[in-house]
Amino acid sequence: MKYFIITGASKGLGEGIAMELLHEDHHLLCISRSESEQLKTMAAAKNCLVDFFQFDLAFNQDIPRLCQLIFEKIDTDQAEGIYLINNAGVVKPVDRVENCPPEEVESHLRINLLAPMLLSGEFIRHTKDLAIEKRILNISSGAAQNPYYGWSSYCTGKAGIDMFSRCIATEQEGQDHPVEAMGVAPGIIDTEMQSSIRQTTEKQFIHRQKFVELKESGQLIPPTLAGKKLASLLLSADFKNGAIIDIRESY
Repeated sequence: MKYFIITGASKGLGEGIAMELLHEDHHLLCISRSESEQLKTMAAAKNCLVDFFQFDLAFNQDIPRLCQLIFEKIDTDQAEGIYLINNAGVVKPVDRVENCPPEEVESHLRINLLAPMLLSGEFIRHTKDLAIEKRILNISSGAAQNPYYGWSSYCTGKAGIDMFSRCIATEQEGQDHPVEAMGVAPGIIDTEMQSSIRQTTEKQFIHRQKFVELKESGQLIPPTLAGKKLASLLLSADFKNGAIIDIRESY
C-alpha cells in the first residue's frame, strides 16, 4: 500500500493530483476545509481508500495533532511508500505591501509557508525509521523567482518553499532512511485562485489584464492535466532530491 497525504485536495490542483492517484493499492489522506464528493465517488468506483481531514491550515498550532490522527490511519508495517504533497495555498492579500492588512499577511504565510514546514517536519519525524520510499512534493511557482507588483506575500511564501525544499534535502543527506524533497512549479492552473486574481483591480495588481487574457484565450492549464504530470513525477525516477523545477520546462 502507498499512502498519499495531500493538502488542499478538495478542489483545483489538489483535487487534480488526487484524482490521478486513485488506485486500489493507494490510500489518500486528504487535508482540506471541505470534502470533494467527486473525488469520493471516483475513489469508490476504483476501490481506493480516501480519508478527508477537514482542517484550516492557518491554525498551525494544531498541525501536530492533525498529523497524529493521519498517521494513525497508516499501517507502517504494510507501507511501500509514504508521500506528502504540500499543495494548499492562497493568493490574498493582493496589493502594495503597505496596503495589505496585517492579519491577511499573517494568515497567508501561515497557510502558504508555515503549514508546509510544520507538516514536513511532522512527516519526517513520523517516518524517520522507515526503510521505504518517502517523498515530499512542495508546490512552488514562478513567483518564487520573479517579483510581482502586488504579490509580496505570495512571492515571499513561494520563495521560502523553494529554499525549505533545498534545506530538507540537505538535512536528509547521510540519514539512514532519508526523505526526499522537491519543489515543483506547475504552471498557471485554471483554479479558483486564478478567478480571485482576475477579480482584483489594476491598482492592486498591475498584471491583472495578462491573467484575464490567459483565461480568455484558453491558455490556463486544466487541473486534471497538471495533476497527471505531478502525480507521475512524484512516483517516477525523475523525482530529484533538492531540485526546484518548472514542470512545463522539465517534465
